[in-house]
Amino acid sequence: MSSAASVAVSEEQDDERYYRIGEVSRITEVRPFVLRYWEEEFPLLQPVKGHQGYRLYRQQDVDLVMKIKRLLYDEGFTIAGARRHLRDLENGGGLESAVEELTASTVTEAKR
Repeated sequence: MSSAASVAVSEEQDDERYYRIGEVSRITEVRPFVLRYWEEEFPLLQPVKGHQGYRLYRQQDVDLVMKIKRLLYDEGFTIAGARRHLRDLENGGGLESAVEELTASTVTEAKR
Protein backbone atom coordinates (compact mmCIF):
# COMPACT_ATOMS: atom_id res chain seq x y z
CA MET A 1 0.00 0.00 0.00
CA SER A 2 1.38 3.34 -0.94
CA SER A 3 2.00 6.02 1.62
CA ALA A 4 0.32 8.54 -0.71
CA ALA A 5 -2.97 6.72 -0.17
CA SER A 6 -2.73 7.06 3.58
CA VAL A 7 -4.28 10.42 4.39
CA ALA A 8 -4.50 12.22 7.71
CA VAL A 9 -7.78 14.03 8.23
CA SER A 10 -6.44 16.39 10.87
CA GLU A 11 -3.15 17.05 12.63
CA GLU A 12 -4.37 15.38 15.84
CA GLN A 13 -4.96 12.14 13.94
CA ASP A 14 -1.63 11.95 12.06
CA ASP A 15 -0.77 8.63 13.71
CA GLU A 16 -4.00 6.96 12.51
CA ARG A 17 -3.93 5.37 9.04
CA TYR A 18 -6.73 5.97 6.59
CA TYR A 19 -7.52 3.83 3.55
CA ARG A 20 -9.32 4.84 0.40
CA ILE A 21 -12.15 2.67 -0.88
CA GLY A 22 -9.93 1.01 -3.50
CA GLU A 23 -7.46 -0.10 -0.84
CA VAL A 24 -10.24 -1.43 1.37
CA SER A 25 -11.65 -3.26 -1.63
CA ARG A 26 -8.30 -4.96 -2.25
CA ILE A 27 -7.70 -5.77 1.43
CA THR A 28 -11.16 -7.23 2.04
CA GLU A 29 -11.84 -8.58 -1.47
CA VAL A 30 -15.17 -6.75 -1.53
CA ARG A 31 -16.02 -4.66 -4.60
CA PRO A 32 -16.25 -0.86 -4.07
CA PHE A 33 -19.94 -0.70 -5.05
CA VAL A 34 -20.68 -3.33 -2.38
CA LEU A 35 -18.79 -1.28 0.22
CA ARG A 36 -20.85 1.80 -0.69
CA TYR A 37 -24.05 -0.26 -0.44
CA TRP A 38 -23.03 -1.64 2.96
CA GLU A 39 -22.48 1.92 4.18
CA GLU A 40 -26.19 2.54 3.54
CA GLU A 41 -27.29 -0.74 5.14
CA PHE A 42 -25.04 -0.82 8.21
CA PRO A 43 -25.15 2.36 10.32
CA LEU A 44 -21.98 1.29 12.18
CA LEU A 45 -19.97 1.52 8.95
CA GLN A 46 -19.33 5.22 8.53
CA PRO A 47 -16.01 6.12 6.92
CA VAL A 48 -15.02 9.75 7.26
CA LYS A 49 -14.97 12.03 4.23
CA GLY A 50 -11.71 13.70 3.28
CA HIS A 51 -11.29 17.26 2.10
CA GLN A 52 -11.96 16.24 -1.51
CA GLY A 53 -14.95 14.06 -0.64
CA TYR A 54 -13.12 10.74 -0.71
CA ARG A 55 -14.22 8.01 1.68
CA LEU A 56 -11.48 7.39 4.21
CA TYR A 57 -11.74 4.15 6.16
CA ARG A 58 -10.01 3.71 9.52
CA GLN A 59 -8.68 0.34 10.62
CA GLN A 60 -11.81 -0.19 12.72
CA ASP A 61 -13.91 0.33 9.56
CA VAL A 62 -11.82 -2.26 7.68
CA ASP A 63 -12.28 -4.69 10.58
CA LEU A 64 -16.04 -4.07 10.50
CA VAL A 65 -16.14 -4.73 6.74
CA MET A 66 -14.40 -8.06 7.35
CA LYS A 67 -16.93 -8.89 10.08
CA ILE A 68 -19.88 -7.99 7.83
CA LYS A 69 -18.40 -10.07 5.02
CA ARG A 70 -18.00 -13.07 7.35
CA LEU A 71 -21.58 -12.75 8.63
CA LEU A 72 -23.08 -12.46 5.15
CA TYR A 73 -20.92 -14.82 3.11
CA ASP A 74 -19.67 -17.41 5.59
CA GLU A 75 -22.39 -17.58 8.24
CA GLY A 76 -25.34 -17.03 5.90
CA PHE A 77 -26.92 -14.03 7.64
CA THR A 78 -29.28 -11.80 5.70
CA ILE A 79 -28.42 -8.11 5.64
CA ALA A 80 -31.16 -7.40 8.18
CA GLY A 81 -29.97 -10.28 10.37
CA ALA A 82 -26.34 -9.15 10.20
CA ARG A 83 -27.37 -5.56 10.99
CA ARG A 84 -29.36 -6.78 14.01
CA HIS A 85 -26.52 -9.05 15.14
CA LEU A 86 -23.97 -6.21 14.97
CA ARG A 87 -26.34 -3.85 16.78
CA ASP A 88 -26.87 -6.43 19.53
CA LEU A 89 -23.12 -6.90 19.90
CA GLU A 90 -22.61 -3.14 20.11
CA ASN A 91 -25.32 -2.83 22.77
CA GLY A 92 -23.89 -5.68 24.80
CA GLY A 93 -26.63 -8.11 23.84
CA GLY A 94 -24.30 -10.52 22.09
CA LEU A 95 -24.57 -13.13 24.81
CA GLU A 96 -28.35 -12.85 25.01
CA SER A 97 -28.82 -13.26 21.26
CA ALA A 98 -26.40 -16.21 21.21
CA VAL A 99 -28.42 -17.93 23.95
CA GLU A 100 -31.67 -17.23 22.06
CA GLU A 101 -30.22 -18.70 18.85
CA LEU A 102 -28.99 -21.78 20.70
CA THR A 103 -32.38 -22.24 22.40
CA ALA A 104 -34.25 -21.84 19.10
CA SER A 105 -32.04 -24.37 17.32
CA THR A 106 -32.37 -26.83 20.22
CA VAL A 107 -36.18 -26.53 20.16
CA THR A 108 -36.20 -27.00 16.36
CA GLU A 109 -34.04 -30.13 16.61
CA ALA A 110 -36.18 -31.54 19.44
CA LYS A 111 -39.31 -31.27 17.25
CA ARG A 112 -37.75 -33.44 14.52
